[in-house]
Amino acid sequence: MSGGYRGRGFGQGRFQSWKKGRGGRNFSGKWRTREHRPDLSKTVGKYASVYRDSSPFIEKIQAFEKFFTRHIDLYDKDEIERKGSILVDFKELTKDDEITNLISNIANELRDAPEKTLACMGLAIHQILTKDLERHAAELQAQEGLSSDGETMVNVPHIYARVYNYEPLTQLKNVRANYYGKYIALRGTVVRVSNIKPLCTKMAFLCAACGEVQSFSLPDGKYSLPTKCPVPECHGKSFAPLRSSPLTVTMDWQSIKIQELMSDAQREAGRIPRTIECELVHDLVDSCVPGDTVTITGIVKVSNAEEGSRNKNDKCMFLLYIEANSVSNSKGQKTIEDGCKHGTLMEFSLKDLYAIQEIQAEENLFKLIVNSLCPVIFGHELVKAGLALALFGGSQKYADDKNRIPIRGDPHILVVGDPGLGKSQMLQATCSVAPRGVYVCGNTTTTSGLTVTLSKDSSSGDFALEAGALVLGDQGICGIDEFDKMGNQHQALLEAMEQQSISLAKAGVVCSLPARTSIIAAANPVGGHYNKAKTVSENLKMGSALLSRFDLVFILLDTPNEQHDHLLSEHVIAIRAGKQRAVSSATVTRMNTQDSNISVLEVISEKPLSERLKVVPGETIDPIPHQLLRKYIGYARQYVYPRLSTEAAQVLQDFYLELRKQSQRLNSSPITTRQLESLIRLTEARARLELREEATKEDAEDIVEIMKYSMLGTYSDEFGNLDFERSQHGSGMSNRSTAKRFISALNNIAERTYNNLFQFHQLRQIAKELNIQVADFENFIGSLNDQGYLLKKGPKVYQLQTM
Repeated sequence: MSGGYRGRGFGQGRFQSWKKGRGGRNFSGKWRTREHRPDLSKTVGKYASVYRDSSPFIEKIQAFEKFFTRHIDLYDKDEIERKGSILVDFKELTKDDEITNLISNIANELRDAPEKTLACMGLAIHQILTKDLERHAAELQAQEGLSSDGETMVNVPHIYARVYNYEPLTQLKNVRANYYGKYIALRGTVVRVSNIKPLCTKMAFLCAACGEVQSFSLPDGKYSLPTKCPVPECHGKSFAPLRSSPLTVTMDWQSIKIQELMSDAQREAGRIPRTIECELVHDLVDSCVPGDTVTITGIVKVSNAEEGSRNKNDKCMFLLYIEANSVSNSKGQKTIEDGCKHGTLMEFSLKDLYAIQEIQAEENLFKLIVNSLCPVIFGHELVKAGLALALFGGSQKYADDKNRIPIRGDPHILVVGDPGLGKSQMLQATCSVAPRGVYVCGNTTTTSGLTVTLSKDSSSGDFALEAGALVLGDQGICGIDEFDKMGNQHQALLEAMEQQSISLAKAGVVCSLPARTSIIAAANPVGGHYNKAKTVSENLKMGSALLSRFDLVFILLDTPNEQHDHLLSEHVIAIRAGKQRAVSSATVTRMNTQDSNISVLEVISEKPLSERLKVVPGETIDPIPHQLLRKYIGYARQYVYPRLSTEAAQVLQDFYLELRKQSQRLNSSPITTRQLESLIRLTEARARLELREEATKEDAEDIVEIMKYSMLGTYSDEFGNLDFERSQHGSGMSNRSTAKRFISALNNIAERTYNNLFQFHQLRQIAKELNIQVADFENFIGSLNDQGYLLKKGPKVYQLQTM
């Protein structure tokens, strides 16, 4: 038993006068055998006091020992000894009748005196393991025929008791000075993680006068010097630390900062989210990364604020922090409770499960969810359907296979259109319904705010990572409004949208953080009105690499329509008057395509999806409350992982092959496997929306119709006709033949004159000679400049780049 308590907290109280204060590491010779040694329950933690059989600590230790003995089959004793910690379920502890009889109010004991209660738990399991190892050693000695009278050496490390599932959860805004020393549970998002450092809890000091070595405890790792030498005859006051001494005890230490999670009801206007520092030690280090949602239970403590950052006239100030006892990671990165692969994003009560079952039993569930997403916005059923599919998402493939590259299952949606059509409201509604949603505005967002920030810790000088919006929205939704006003921040989204990770290489720090999020963006076109004579790329001044990563691109146009305007005005007046939602919502679709059989995009089914999602006159729909809809989406994302059926796969394959054949025949924009993967993702999301494990043929047909609706908007020209020579996502001229003819003429002139610089009036004259008719010649030249054909060298001077 001699090696179990060397300076790790237990065992040094009563025996500190033995063997130079080694904390019970070496016992007297007469205690070498088990019958002469004191019982472990008589070692009362690190509180130096005279042993009494009636001590409340002894009663607690014995009660916990009985509890662990009854539940010992639930624990892996080898794992406990290896990690040096045991997980204790607070709910199981409080439901146990025997321990509640022995300890009257275990919940209050843990809340008000956490250090003593946790120490008793750790010592109880330590005693069980020690007795088990001694019994096992005695059995081995008996098998080998050795005498059991000799010395039995047992070395069990110090055991930490980790209590999880602690209730109730404390709001971060309520953590004040009155919580000092209390045991609480907090839930939040990790926004910063520091490096792992060694923390010294006991330091060996050498007396400069007599050479005596003593082990001095450093509470909470705060460095201090001994006041006197343990030798009575020595009066030395000078001591030197011995960092390499075996009496010096260090452990791993890490600091994290968590930010509170707030629901809609808890949000306070004008107040930034609160944060608090948490310290992790021993086996808790490296249990989370920035962006993880964690539940931390621990003891509230205080630390002195940095004196260097305060004026001399300031009063003494303390900062609250949490000394973590257990960390439950909801993301499943490294969860100490279980090896859950997908993590537990939400917790569901029995009432929630009954409500989810009622929702699933609805006859037309897709219609109900689409009309519950944002009821205040009239019409736009297919756009709402696309946003609803993004909330549910598809299944990520090969996430746990180290030999394959994971394939993302989260679709990305872009909504482009004229101002005043409700894009921002639909975006905010989508983020509020999502179990985990982050909403940012493009004109006030920086690249670091989107991805990850490398900040320098003022106290230690080390670099620490602070998560941005994409990392905080991991396994959720990230809504970006005013997408067209982001400037150069678009390039930061390229990796996050396809590889679903954020790579950082800055100041010697090279790392990669997960950003498995669906990006839903809303943008206004350049000039305030969408010009159908231009492509999506030209309207947004955005590159093809980014636009091609969006699964669906919806274009909303404000076109006058008497019937639609009449119904819309009725709806707005009813909403403003506080009445029920207007039942007459037979909207007119934004696009009336001419009957033609030239394209697969114009093939209309018997009853289109847009008609099936509308609320017909006389029909009433009771929208699902957002709080309940959030639970339903969280349940679907957590437990439902659909697969494509053979019929659904055939429908998607036929549509994809038809698009490929059409693009090859008409020499239009290329249709790649990205479109096929988008179809698969959205079809899986359509099945997950109804909690089905298999995507049917009807699901695939609905997705094909939504994809047609999206693609028709990008292919339609200013006259409403379909122009398949236009670039769907990428950058390119609206009239490519006109641009080619103009650039070809410039090439001929430049080769003939050996001059590739042109004045603006010369370009206009060349276009007039070629009989090129464009509505706005300045925009035409500006578009050629954006595409890289011309380079603006000065005022009204352009250089040809294609020579």
